[in-house]
Amino acid sequence: MPTPPKTVVISKKEVGQRLRAIRQEREISQADLAATLGVTQPNISAVEIGRRGLTIQQLVKLCRALHVSPDDILGEGKTFKERPKRSKLFDRLRLAEKLPPSDQRALLGHLEALLKSRGIAGTNGSR
Repeated sequence: MPTPPKTVVISKKEVGQRLRAIRQEREISQADLAATLGVTQPNISAVEIGRRGLTIQQLVKLCRALHVSPDDILGEGKTFKERPKRSKLFDRLRLAEKLPPSDQRALLGHLEALLKSRGIAGTNGSR
């Protein structure tokens, strides 16, 4: 049985453009993304300019690192811009969850003190 013809072909250049847009929206440098993925910065650059493609495994790693779905990178479904922007602060707080509990409490104490000193309501000392 012959396979049906492909109706949609996504070029490496299109994938690279979407990846760059998502990375820049997230305010992540190529070097930081490369370090997260365990590759070199030139590898990220090569994908973004369309010189290199992605394997499925690489696509999955990128999606996890950027907090997007494969559809966002491949161009199907909702676009990443319809999702809430993730700030550097939010990303750092997610990383802080990996700290030991005593360090997390110390960081939380500093954050609460800063917010209180600026008169920002809604903070509490519980945790």
